[in-house]
Amino acid sequence: MAVGSGGRPRRRRWSRVLVYLVLGAGAVTMAVPFLDMFLGAMKTPAELLARPPVWIPRTPQWNVFLEIWSMMPMARWYLNSLIVAGSITVLVLLTSSLGGLALAKYRFKGRELIFRFVLVAQMFPLFLFLIPNYIIMARWPLAGGNDLFGQGGSGLLGTYFALILPFAVNWWGIFMMRQFMVGLPDEFMDAARIDGCSEWRIYWQVILPMVRPALATLGIFVFLMSWNEFIWTMTVTRAAPDLQTVPVGIQLMRDTFDPTRNAALRRAALAVSTLPVMVLFLSLQRHYVRGLVMTGLKG
Repeated sequence: MAVGSGGRPRRRRWSRVLVYLVLGAGAVTMAVPFLDMFLGAMKTPAELLARPPVWIPRTPQWNVFLEIWSMMPMARWYLNSLIVAGSITVLVLLTSSLGGLALAKYRFKGRELIFRFVLVAQMFPLFLFLIPNYIIMARWPLAGGNDLFGQGGSGLLGTYFALILPFAVNWWGIFMMRQFMVGLPDEFMDAARIDGCSEWRIYWQVILPMVRPALATLGIFVFLMSWNEFIWTMTVTRAAPDLQTVPVGIQLMRDTFDPTRNAALRRAALAVSTLPVMVLFLSLQRHYVRGLVMTGLKG
């Protein structure tokens, strides 16, 4: 009896140690690329080419982080990225929460068909819609010199609208919010209706506070995706360099770097470009984890 009672806590302790080791190894694996990027930016050209590799720079080149701001229009790229990624995130949170609420809590004809369409739509990659989206933006009526039939001008190309509108609706976001809202008790909405609340007020003051973890999770995913979006941004801003975002700007100006310092400058630019995403993730980490835990795959 004594052996059995002592063996179980010991096994539990070893299992916990094993879990910590696995989690620690995963954390180190995820952190190494970021550390290599930041440390590599501060290395001298000789340290970057050294074999065996030098992991810690002996004399950190801190000035490289200031040098990239004078060499490239980083402030403009940052502003464009914040406008585009922030606008897309707000729009996706709005459309996904409204769409998810309709599919989860309202009964109407065709609801199941729409839900199946949402499921199927997630299987199509973005590249499939590249040309249709481009034609829609170029032939947008009464914009960019176009007439009522979308002819004669450039439409919305070369504007913030062309960067934002194609991503305003996210099928995965609607699916995620629907799955989260299915688990909410209907009694909250019924009680609000008895108190005289309108459907819009129920959505804004009852539903949204309860789905805050899911919104935080979706917001981080969408902001990260929008911040790193490359193909569509490059396509739309070829004739409008002032609208280029951080990833596109860094890629297009890679050949303007001094070859002897090319690697360090590119790493410094990439390191600076990742800071907003890291700050957003760390500030919403608690809601992010809670949202992932609470979002079940029901229905």
